[in-house]
Amino acid sequence: MLDATGQALYVGKARALKKRVAAYTQPARLPERLRRMVGETASLEVVSTHTEAEALLLEANLIKRLKPRFNIVLRDDKSYPWVMLTRDHPFPQVGKFRAAHGHPGDRRRADFFGPFASAWAVNQTVQALQRAFLLRTCSDNVFANRTRPCLLYQIRRCSAPCVGRISEPDYAALVAQARAYLAGHSGDVQKQLAAEMEAAAAAMEFERAATLRDRIRGLTHVQGHDVINPAGIREADVIALHQAAGQACVQVFFIRAGSNYGNRAHFLGHARDEAPDAVMAAFLAQFYDDKPPPPLLLLSHLPGEHELVAEALSIKAGRKVELLAPQRGEKRAVLEHAALNAREALERRLAENSAQTQLLEAVARHFNLPARPERVEIYDNSHVMGTSPYGVMVVAGPDGFVKSAYRKFAIRGPIAPGDDFAMLREVFSRRFGRALAEEAERGQRDATAWPDLVLIDGGAGQLSAAIAALAELGIDDLPLVAIAKGPDRNAGNEVFFLPGETLPKQLPPRDPALYFLQRLRDEAHRFAIGSHRLGRARAMVKSALDSVPGIGPARKKALLHHFGSARGVAQAGLADLEACPGINTATARRIYAHFHPDTLAGDRPVASGGASG
Repeated sequence: MLDATGQALYVGKARALKKRVAAYTQPARLPERLRRMVGETASLEVVSTHTEAEALLLEANLIKRLKPRFNIVLRDDKSYPWVMLTRDHPFPQVGKFRAAHGHPGDRRRADFFGPFASAWAVNQTVQALQRAFLLRTCSDNVFANRTRPCLLYQIRRCSAPCVGRISEPDYAALVAQARAYLAGHSGDVQKQLAAEMEAAAAAMEFERAATLRDRIRGLTHVQGHDVINPAGIREADVIALHQAAGQACVQVFFIRAGSNYGNRAHFLGHARDEAPDAVMAAFLAQFYDDKPPPPLLLLSHLPGEHELVAEALSIKAGRKVELLAPQRGEKRAVLEHAALNAREALERRLAENSAQTQLLEAVARHFNLPARPERVEIYDNSHVMGTSPYGVMVVAGPDGFVKSAYRKFAIRGPIAPGDDFAMLREVFSRRFGRALAEEAERGQRDATAWPDLVLIDGGAGQLSAAIAALAELGIDDLPLVAIAKGPDRNAGNEVFFLPGETLPKQLPPRDPALYFLQRLRDEAHRFAIGSHRLGRARAMVKSALDSVPGIGPARKKALLHHFGSARGVAQAGLADLEACPGINTATARRIYAHFHPDTLAGDRPVASGGASG
């Protein structure tokens, strides 16, 4: 269902489309939320699929991508880390790999184990693999250039294959044991190590026996079983839902190879009036849209149409996936533990939201706003003596910082180097000029996209620059506040400049609202510095060849390999360029013309060691 501007309002599936759509033509029988949805719907788009399971998968994909306002939406923009064991090197490397979206796939010839809920959980596993199997964690480049063992060898965390302290067959045996451990056969690996230790001791190879003993200890300390690491569950996700105060939290525990890979809480939007089975169904479909489900899902609530959901997840995984709501035994104990975590996570979030709401209400009182601000935008600039200038916008609201709404602006100019006021004017012109253009295109204002308060890191000058930029756009109804450090530039002495007031305002030193505003300003400052540093790093590695039209990464690499540097390319004659592998005559002429713009089109300079023409 689409609104008048083409934005998705709702995505749903139906076996009988006629019946489903007909139900929406009787608003009196619909709840208020659906009546609003129908009132805003201007058109429908229909996609047919071969099976209902395919429709469920497509529905989840569209909801996650479009985030319609009237669907239950999973707010999950974080990636998941995996353990990576490479296959493209004689001495495989173990390490951490963070997939941008879902499963890492085949981006590198490697085996991936996971997902893990956090970087801490995957780091613990990598450390266990180092202690137990002495596998290298260094990059291939470091491996190829070492001449003596590193510290990890000295503390018995690596077997030092880089300098030949272990043969390739012996290292391959360690890798095989590590793969068996990650696949859930840790008991077999431990028995094998114990047998090797006894044999070494019997042969009076006591140093080798001691090394094997240390490896067994490294395995033992991660193999304890309790409600966190259940012995009877090998591959499963434990998923518990808790709803309270119109919000929903889903806690997921990842159990792989009989070990707990950590847990993560997920919060769902637009789930206020939904039944638990509907919430669970929406969560499962969206959560596994970009990651493979395990063979078993232990659920606090079975989803509606759970057989259809199981069929869709089985299609996704390429094998059978079972949905189970256990009522007793070890599986039930694990599920109750996950449910407790879900409840506590939601309680913490509700408490944080309550405190955030109170702080926003205090800000409204201090700055005489008509109501509590729902969207606060904070602006800051960053540069070093005018180089790589960036402006940023940070957004906060009742739920905390809204990082998906953050924006960075690479300053285009032309402005004088270091002119903070001109930088701010450009940022405001671009930010609010674009908002006005989108509003004109839509024919109506989207109130949620406009700030209720604009906070500027700076003083009276920055405030004047912002007012001038907004006045040029015809905007005069945005509440503006500039926050500047006091006379001694110490935190706690901040002063606030407001439009139309000659003297700055100062809040009481221990006012919670002051600390809140400091935190907003500091977040904008952090984001601005990070954006500037990233832009500066990109500029430092930028080559003169990047500006030559028609030169991509492959040709750039060929030129640098042939001439040694961008300067060598710039000084080369046309014949020299034509002699470079991978560079044809037309491309050579284009490169030469770029570095020698005064050369006449009909001239053909001779080859030389330097510039010619």
